Amino acid sequence: MNLQCPLPKFDFDIITLGHGSGGLLTQRLLQSGVFDILKNDKLDQQHDGAFLDIKGHIAISTDSYVISPVFFPGGNIGDLAVNGTVNDLAMCGASAKYLTLAFILEEGLPITEFWEILVSIKEAADKAGVQIVTGDTKVVEKGKGDKIFINTTGVGTIHHKAEIHHARIKPGDKIILSGPIAAHGITIMSMRKGLEFETTIESDTRNLKDITQKLFEKFGKNIHFMRDPTRGGVASVLNEVAGLTKLGYELDQKTIPVDEQVEGACEMLGLDPLYVANEGQFIAVVNHIFADDLVAMLKAEKGFSSACIIGEVTEDHPGKVIMKSGTGGRRVVNYLTGEQLPRIC
Repeated sequence: MNLQCPLPKFDFDIITLGHGSGGLLTQRLLQSGVFDILKNDKLDQQHDGAFLDIKGHIAISTDSYVISPVFFPGGNIGDLAVNGTVNDLAMCGASAKYLTLAFILEEGLPITEFWEILVSIKEAADKAGVQIVTGDTKVVEKGKGDKIFINTTGVGTIHHKAEIHHARIKPGDKIILSGPIAAHGITIMSMRKGLEFETTIESDTRNLKDITQKLFEKFGKNIHFMRDPTRGGVASVLNEVAGLTKLGYELDQKTIPVDEQVEGACEMLGLDPLYVANEGQFIAVVNHIFADDLVAMLKAEKGFSSACIIGEVTEDHPGKVIMKSGTGGRRVVNYLTGEQLPRIC
């Protein structure tokens, strides 16, 4: 990564236990590092909390990030943490405004790596139009962590036309996927296994704030449900909502977009792309009357050219997800059993 913010001249090269003591080393790390790069009018108050002025209906979401490795093609744990929480709010129909940020650092973490993560957090937050307003830093002994864990909590305002809830899903609704699946999970797994491909597979981590707000503005309550298929992938999201609604969800395998390199990697590793994590895609269940128009709008936006309808909701086989294969057969798509890809986000 090309660091746009030069690393401050610290008198230490690695994170030590003293950086979590609350004393002088903590202040040096925060004042010359965290507060300096993430500065804004609210964070600059350096209070134990943040004072926010928010009007309208509010959504809040919290998440923790423990990905291994912390650096990967397409991003790192820093921008992943920002994008992930912004996206969780987007799936509620909300536009993220503020984030809290908490670090658990492992003793021995190189300060250059911590700085690169901070820069990524700053860049991702600026791109998403959110402010980091408060947070926390702790340090654990070497061997008790894995370089860095991050917790974020996001607060946002819900679009006045949005009404997202699984109870609004109806038979006949269309299931829309925003783009190719499984890129993030395969990126992480390929790094762990040392796999090399003809072209670089990169994580799809990005924020979905702007595109979802545009969709709500145009289609409003005709978007009945949204979810980003992170851990457990598309299959887990649809199984969860099938269980909640007691409706059936029919998918057409031929329509589900998967990058050729990602698909090949999945075959090599014995993985089903439907269960592999994503960090920059979403599933929408929408009124069938508006499904084609919504897909057309998505396709016109940069980065969403592969958006498509992948199935529909039915009263048949309630509580189950059914896949129609390319040869015309049908199979049940069950919940993932066990952990396919641990420490993926």
